[in-house]
Amino acid sequence: MFDKKSVSLEWAGRTLTIETGQVARQADGAVMVTYGDTKVLATACFAKSAKPGQDFFPLTVNYMEKYYASGRIPGGFFKREGRPTEKETLTSRLIDRPIRPLFVKGFKNEVQVVLTAMSYDLENDPDVIGMIGASAALVLSGAPFMGPIGAARVGYKDGEYIINPTIEELEESELDLVMAGTADAVMMVESEAYELSEEVMLGAVMAGHESIQPVIDAIIDLAEQAAKEPFDFEAEDHSAELEKIQKLVGADLSAAYSMTEKLERQAAVGEAREKAKAALVGTEEEPGEMSGETFKSAFKEAEASVVRGDILKTGKRIDGRSLDQVRPIEAIASFLPRTHGSSLFTRGETQAICVATLGTSDDEQFIDGLDGTSKSKFMLHYNFPPYSVGETGRMGGTNRRETGHGKLAWRALQAVLPKHEEFPYTIRLVSEITESNGSSSMATVCGGCLSMMDAGVPIERPVSGIAMGLILEGDDFAVLSDILGDEDHLGDMDFKVAGSESGITSLQMDIKVAGITQEIMTKALEQAKAGRAHILGEMTKALGSARTGVSKHAPRIETMQIDKSKIRDVIGTGGKVIREIVAETGAKVDIDDEGVIKISSSNSDEIEAARKWIEGIVEEAEVGKVYTGKVVNIVDFGAFVNFMGGKDGLVHVSEMKNERVEKPTDVVSEGQEVKVKVLEIDNRGKVRLSMRVVDQETGEELEDTRPPREPRGDRGPRGGGGGRGGDRRGGRGGPRRDRDGGGNKDGGGEAHVPDFLKD
Repeated sequence: MFDKKSVSLEWAGRTLTIETGQVARQADGAVMVTYGDTKVLATACFAKSAKPGQDFFPLTVNYMEKYYASGRIPGGFFKREGRPTEKETLTSRLIDRPIRPLFVKGFKNEVQVVLTAMSYDLENDPDVIGMIGASAALVLSGAPFMGPIGAARVGYKDGEYIINPTIEELEESELDLVMAGTADAVMMVESEAYELSEEVMLGAVMAGHESIQPVIDAIIDLAEQAAKEPFDFEAEDHSAELEKIQKLVGADLSAAYSMTEKLERQAAVGEAREKAKAALVGTEEEPGEMSGETFKSAFKEAEASVVRGDILKTGKRIDGRSLDQVRPIEAIASFLPRTHGSSLFTRGETQAICVATLGTSDDEQFIDGLDGTSKSKFMLHYNFPPYSVGETGRMGGTNRRETGHGKLAWRALQAVLPKHEEFPYTIRLVSEITESNGSSSMATVCGGCLSMMDAGVPIERPVSGIAMGLILEGDDFAVLSDILGDEDHLGDMDFKVAGSESGITSLQMDIKVAGITQEIMTKALEQAKAGRAHILGEMTKALGSARTGVSKHAPRIETMQIDKSKIRDVIGTGGKVIREIVAETGAKVDIDDEGVIKISSSNSDEIEAARKWIEGIVEEAEVGKVYTGKVVNIVDFGAFVNFMGGKDGLVHVSEMKNERVEKPTDVVSEGQEVKVKVLEIDNRGKVRLSMRVVDQETGEELEDTRPPREPRGDRGPRGGGGGRGGDRRGGRGGPRRDRDGGGNKDGGGEAHVPDFLKD
């Protein structure tokens, strides 16, 4: 029934298998990729004609994770997969970026690539496997795709690169880098790193590129067995139309792109466009030399030709800067008065308001995925409203771009965060892009770093970010620092680098050509390093280091460690004790399974009260130590004093003063604060206290001047019987006798024994 074809290879210690012909046979291209026990189904379909008036390439990549892949059932009421998770959205973008530039120029037929993670072994992440699957499915489909590409993940530990590290290995790795490329060049890089040098990062990319060569060969082998006939497509030649547009408005476009102000430049380009359109397209009544669709494509080519040509010829850019020059920077800390930390970061015509908010463990984000539910203590949310580019548009919901840019900034900053044990806050960063003309994600990195420093987050070192561009024509190229939006749209590369003075923390590269060489990447990294250093210097002018304390508007968190055996005592039956602590003190109390307690409140007195309460519960009383307590109950024979959180002890009436006390109420009252010394703790944990040997004003221990009691044996029996001894109030000078057996009836038996002394 099945015409099954497959290829297999040993790759980084595991077997990679790509097979086709068994599943999803009606798709234009479909493969099942297996690596370890992780399986991803990749399918590719494309329309055989473009929609009328289509002026862009409609490629859609959908990556989906099915919970059954790891033997889990989704949460929620409906118990089925819902909208794409952040991981699915990011992986969709990850796969889209290296395959999009490899479609033949001018191809505008709709293409959809669907990747489904169907089995997950908790070791091999499906994202890289999905990228390989997408490449293979497109090659087999017959679409005008100039692939294949290969992909790999690269880790770094102890000076060695690790190809396709497992999830466990990644936890100890200093690098998590995903790259994709053709046989000759690198197409895409995405990474997070812990302050690694440019040399190490470049080495990782090259190590990854070397490792994907056998994968590319395997896809070619499979294509030779099972590929469909290539789709008959020939791109339109707009060279004649381009020449006409350049002749008509070429000078106008050059003048427009020499204007440094964005809105002014856009208006001038718009005038040139309308002038050319009126002359070449005409109207419905009097059609011109070319169609509106052809004009759009040719005019965009004319714009690109002007911008790219001027940069390569003169070394001067749209706004007059040199190739390595960064736009003017203005950074302001504490921009918003009531937030925990904030900043306004402006670089040219790109601007971000960044806000840091500190929270407790209750504010941690729960993330559901194939590997179970995890918690995140650091969040970064990026917002890109339409007004930031002077446009109107629909708002509501987070699009793929916002998710991707936010994650890029998150990767850049997470490397320098303090350990949670040292700074036990949940951190949320929000970036509001208020102006945009290139590299708003890197503005988020800079502004986000400043806002955290303003909030008092003790980051290890400040982090800055910069976006690099590329103009490539044949063997000639120019690397641009801090690119504008137009240089991004009309250029060949968007290469974002973020890091501290100690090294790179995040690197992302997207290109629009069929790959770049090591030489270009080396040049871009060197130029980016100088740019990052310059930006860090400008950030330092606003705030040189993190503030010494958190904002007065932020909650205070104090951490304490208790013995695990005491956790149940602090929580109490059904949470009774911990609820009482919270209700009485006003502080929020969280305790984990390791005995780490976090006490949080905006009021330091509330924290201190809760801390003392907990200490009283877990601390063991010491014989001979003086404590401050409160009288909680008065009985005929003395008073019960709460002296250590939940611990009570008895001050016998004979231990209240050196002189005789007739009634305890003559000395103390309920609720009164007293100083007590621990005299004895019996084997049942009952505590005997004394007030008379402690100065009630100062709390200092006093010398016991009262003569010791006569030994019991010298007094003789009471009343001729075998009773308790002379003093009816009992053994003041030593421990009470164990009365478990019911006591001596002649001495009154158990009836007079206080409840707290009974078993």
